[in-house]
This record gives sequence, structure tokens and C-alpha cells, in this order.
Amino acid sequence: MSASIATSAAPAAIGPYSQAVAAGDFIFCSGQMGLDPATGALREGVAAQARQSLDNLAAVLAAASASFSDVVKTTIYLTDLADFATVNAIYGERFPAVKPARATVQVAALPRGGLIMIEMIACTAR
Repeated sequence: MSASIATSAAPAAIGPYSQAVAAGDFIFCSGQMGLDPATGALREGVAAQARQSLDNLAAVLAAASASFSDVVKTTIYLTDLADFATVNAIYGERFPAVKPARATVQVAALPRGGLIMIEMIACTAR
């Protein structure tokens, strides 16, 4: 059985999908970009977009009673792998202890001209 997760503390879905879906002990978070949830505007630059993306994911996880300490897998989508070091440093700040498994890939484009999108899978089983 699964349940849709939604919060106004993160940008609303811009298509027919959920911000996250809880299925058993797992939470599957849809990709979040650097969109300000209050204005819907995209932050300027990859660093600001990375931080906002992670803030948005933190809000979605919180709505599912989870946090970054529950994250087991992430995927980062970048429009330019030259931004990898910048994003990696910002990402690393959010995972000071156990680091989740991760893939980072370059994509041709992201919605709304975004530079980064991050998706996560969390597990709340203790």
C-alpha cells in the first residue's frame, strides 16, 4: 500500500506526479529543483539551486516524518558536469555521517531551465 506525500513547504508538483510516495518503510521523493516554494521562481546559479533543491527535499522528507539521516539513495541530475565539485560540496554538508548511495549524471536539459535536480529514496525502518 502506498500514500502520496505533499507539503506546501516545497514547490507543488508541476505535472501529474507526487512530491513523494510512501510505500512501506520507503519514501520515494520526486526530483526537486531549485525552485523557491513561496514564489515558484528558480534560484540564480547552480549553488543556490542546489541548496534550494536540498531544502525542498528536506521539507518533503519532513512531511513524511523522515530526514536526511533516513536517505539511502540519491540521484543528482546536472546540465553541466563542470558544476560537479560545487554541487558535491553543498551536498556533502547535508550528509555529515552516513552517506547514501548516489549517482550523478549530466542531462541535456531540465524543466524551466534548471541547472540541477535531485531525487531521493529514504527508508524509515529502524
